[in-house]
Amino acid sequence: MPKPLDIIVIGAGICGLSAAIWLRRAGHTVTLIDKDHPGAGASYGNAGLLAQWAIVPMNTPDLRKSAFKYLTSSDSPLFFQWSAWPALAPWLWQFFRNATPERNVHMSGALANILTDSVAQHRALTKGTQAEDWIADSALTYAYASRAAFEADAASWETKRRAGFTPEIIEGPAVQEAEPILGPETGLLAVLKDHGHILNPGAYMEALAKVLEDEGGTYRQAEAQDIELQGGKVTAILTSAGRLPCDRAVLAAGIWSKPLMRKLGLRVPLVAERGYHLHFKGPSQMPKNPMMLTQGKFAANPMASGLRCAGTVELGDTTRGPSSGPRDLIARKVKRLFPALEYEGVEEWMGFRPSTPDSLPLIGEINGSGVHAAFGHQHVGLTAGPKTGRIVAALIDGQPPNIDLAPYDANRF
Repeated sequence: MPKPLDIIVIGAGICGLSAAIWLRRAGHTVTLIDKDHPGAGASYGNAGLLAQWAIVPMNTPDLRKSAFKYLTSSDSPLFFQWSAWPALAPWLWQFFRNATPERNVHMSGALANILTDSVAQHRALTKGTQAEDWIADSALTYAYASRAAFEADAASWETKRRAGFTPEIIEGPAVQEAEPILGPETGLLAVLKDHGHILNPGAYMEALAKVLEDEGGTYRQAEAQDIELQGGKVTAILTSAGRLPCDRAVLAAGIWSKPLMRKLGLRVPLVAERGYHLHFKGPSQMPKNPMMLTQGKFAANPMASGLRCAGTVELGDTTRGPSSGPRDLIARKVKRLFPALEYEGVEEWMGFRPSTPDSLPLIGEINGSGVHAAFGHQHVGLTAGPKTGRIVAALIDGQPPNIDLAPYDANRF
């Protein structure tokens, strides 16, 4: 085993927690820091799906034809903060350049490599700990209005089939027998077996932080402000709680990684994919399994504390509060698709998901600095977090993983 290293992990979301735990298990001295409590950001508010099937990037080849429809339809799941347009334009240019058949094969293949064994990766991370209790096995159901709507999604399903995901189809009255929460507007279900979901993402992150501390790691609430380099190598992280010396560092702070990347000489085209959820407390009905509601492009997940409906995409910045459009779209679709649903209250949330123009995260060492990137997962961070953390831990420990890491190269931009 190599000499144990002093390692600082920046960011206590799922990627940072996973990297910290695997590094500690490799025998290194690990300090995890975050400006807030574990999982306070996107890891807290996500849909809670272990989306092994989410290998189709947003910028599919038909985007160039459908973009105008998305921008002009009140039922579109895509929103823009128009005040942020000047800052978004360069990113959007790269995003559209990646919307080609060739690039989609590349992106979907790279996504498959870090997503398709997600449930097993979460199980490996949590085996024998209390954090494992928050992982549930389940199917995943795509809910469509009709057979025609399902067939219109053929290209997406062909990509999934190539990765081994072939759905069971349920139609007609059997739809409501399978999922009584659904009203008559849903006429077809495409069901994927052997998946999973998280019963409470916030509690799961807190449990993972306890796993780290129980196994000898340290958690400190502190904000990373700068990276100290000597001879191009990291020597310390400068924080709101003082200077923390280190031999290596992991940058897993989601959208907040961007200013620290600039300290390392990189300008990453990273924008905020502003995600929303409505969490219905005391619901009168719950789905039997998590669902993707294709009529609104959002997920409905039965959790320990209620029904979470999360999704939509709003591209913008991190300085403004929530917009009404994405929230209202989810609320409107929930009312139509779950017509008999009643509830005691609803929690509204908005958070920032770090989004790259090629739909792929940054994983690996940055410019030979000893700082390793583990961020940029868009809306699949919870799914890919444990594997990303394991990959980064292996790289730092001198054990390169057995997958091609070139698509996630932290220096590719």
